Amino acid sequence: MPSTPPSVTPPVTPPAPWQDTPPVSARVIDAITRIGTVMRAGVWQAAAAEHLPPAQADILDLLAARPEGVRLSWLAEQLSVSAASASDSVSSLVGKGLVVKVKAPDDGRAVALRLTPAGRKVHRKLSQALSFGEDAVARLPAADQAALFEHLLGLIRHLQHTEHFPTLRSCTSCQHFRPGKGNKPHRCQLVDAPLPTAWIRLDCPEHLGTEVTPP
Repeated sequence: MPSTPPSVTPPVTPPAPWQDTPPVSARVIDAITRIGTVMRAGVWQAAAAEHLPPAQADILDLLAARPEGVRLSWLAEQLSVSAASASDSVSSLVGKGLVVKVKAPDDGRAVALRLTPAGRKVHRKLSQALSFGEDAVARLPAADQAALFEHLLGLIRHLQHTEHFPTLRSCTSCQHFRPGKGNKPHRCQLVDAPLPTAWIRLDCPEHLGTEVTPP
């Protein structure tokens, strides 16, 4: 009677070195998070030198772009904190002479918050802490900078549909914005002129809000 040949165990193929690599989407977020951590650490270090906690530094940055003043509720929304928490930070900044409360330009009964001259001076110091990041981006070819910015705008647009991203006064969410088609550039109807990607703003004072439509 012939003997039964021994069973042969098929060889185990070792996993490819890249098999456990996270998807590109996860690595993009990881890269953005790491960049954000480094940039914020630089700002917070500069803020600490001015005896400011991070939340107060963020408030100075938000107010610097809005000389007309903003409401407390808007600040709380942008910072993703409660109105009470934002109020505590604002009160501290007022006490330090960096922020002042004035009548809102659109409603004399309401209060708006603005930077004082001293507040603007401190904000300029904090902004200088980000210069190393701007220098790094400036080393990229101009076309790469524009492409990167446009992709980031697209990512922000998607994030705004998750309700985890505050409203921005960006050109792309403005009623005056007309997206380009084909080889035609974007256009701003307010000034009736072409709007190349390199000129799109994340925070435009002439912004006229509109509903963000799903992509």
